Amino acid sequence: MDSVFITTRRQRIIRELRDYMLIALGMLMYAIGWTVFLLPNDLPSGAVPGIASIVYWATGLPVQYTYLGINGALLILSLIILGWKFSVKTIYAVFVLSSILPVIQDLTGGESLIHDQPFMACVLGAFFCGGGIGVAFSANGSTGGTDIIAAIVNKYRDITLGRVILMCDLVIISSSYFVLHDWEKVVYGYVVLFISSFVLDQVVNSARQSVQFFIISKKHEEIGHRINKDLHRGVTFIDGVGCYTGAGVKMMFVLAKKRESTTIFRLIKDIDPNAFVSQSAVIGVFGEGFDRIKVK
Repeated sequence: MDSVFITTRRQRIIRELRDYMLIALGMLMYAIGWTVFLLPNDLPSGAVPGIASIVYWATGLPVQYTYLGINGALLILSLIILGWKFSVKTIYAVFVLSSILPVIQDLTGGESLIHDQPFMACVLGAFFCGGGIGVAFSANGSTGGTDIIAAIVNKYRDITLGRVILMCDLVIISSSYFVLHDWEKVVYGYVVLFISSFVLDQVVNSARQSVQFFIISKKHEEIGHRINKDLHRGVTFIDGVGCYTGAGVKMMFVLAKKRESTTIFRLIKDIDPNAFVSQSAVIGVFGEGFDRIKVK
C-alpha cells in the first residue's frame, strides 16, 4: 500500500512539473508572437494583450505594466470561481509572460523580424499566440485576461474556448481604431483573432482527444490489472462467444487519452503479443478522469 501511495504521489508531482514546463513553453510562444510579429507592426490583438497594445501605442507605457494591472483584478475572479489549482497556474503564467516580454523586446530591439509584410506577420503572430494559449490551457493554465472568462464559461457551458475568446476580443480589436486610425490594421487584427482562435481549438482538442480499445486476450486479467495500475484507467470485462469456434472469450473495454495509446499497446505486447486489439477514436468521453458533462 505504501509503495502504491509513493508511486501515485510521484506521478502527481511529475504531472505537475510537466504542466508548469508546458505553461512556460506556451508563454514563450505567446511572447514571441506578440512582441516579435504583432506589436512592432502595429497589429492589434485581443484580450488583455490587446488592451495593453492600445495603451502602449497611445501613451508609450510598456505593455507588461498594463498587462499585470488588468490581470490582477481578473485573477481575483479566477480564485473565487475556478479555484486555486487553475488560478495558481494562471498566476505563474502571468508572471512568466511578464518576465519574458521585456527580455524578448531587448533582444529584438522592439523591431519585427518581418518588415513591409503585414499579412505574413499577422499569420505568424496569430499562430504563435494561439498555439501558446492552447499549450497553456492543455496544462490547466492560461495567459489570464479573457482566457479566464473563457475558462469560466467553458466550466459551465459546452462552448469552445476559442469561440468565447473570439466574442470577447472582437470589441477590443475594433476599439484599436481610435488609436491607430487605420481600418486596414483593424482588419488585420480580425485575421489575427480568427487564426489564433482556430489554432487554440486545434491544440486543446488534440490534447483532449480520447480513444477506445476492445481487447481480446487469454491473459485479460493481467492486462486489465496493469492498465489499472500503470495508467489508472478503468477496464470493463465483457463476456463473449466466438462465432466460428463457439468458445467463450473475455473482451476488455477501455477508454483512454490518445496520448496513452502507445503505452497501452506496449503493455499489451509485453504480456500477450497474440492479443486481438481494436482501437478507435471517440468524439467525446465524459465522466471521472475525462471531461465533465456540460449542457445548456
